[in-house]
Amino acid sequence: MSVTKLSAQSFDQEVLHSDKPVLVDFYADWCGPCKMLSPLVDEIAGESDAYRVCKINVDDAPEIAARYRVMSIPTLIVFQGGEAAARTVGVQSKQTILNMLK
Repeated sequence: MSVTKLSAQSFDQEVLHSDKPVLVDFYADWCGPCKMLSPLVDEIAGESDAYRVCKINVDDAPEIAARYRVMSIPTLIVFQGGEAAARTVGVQSKQTILNMLK
C-alpha cells in the first residue's frame, strides 16, 4: 500500500476509525530529520497490508498535532482501535518502527 496524506478533516475517519493499526508520521516540509525519515516511512508502507501508513503535515493541521501533544517532529504514532498505542520522536531505524506496529 502507499502512504495516505491526511488533513485535519480526514484524520478521524482515516486513522481513528481504521480496522487496522495505523502508523502516522507527523512532519513538516521544512524539517530536515523529517526528510531523512520520509523514504523509510514510504518503504514500510509498501511492505504489508496488515497496517496502514499515513502522513500529516503539522503546519497544515496544527490542531491534530496539538490533540496528540506532538511537540517535536518527526513524531511517529501508531494508532490501534482509535487510540494512540505507541510513539517515537526523531529519526528511527526501520526495525524500531516495525516493532511499534506489532
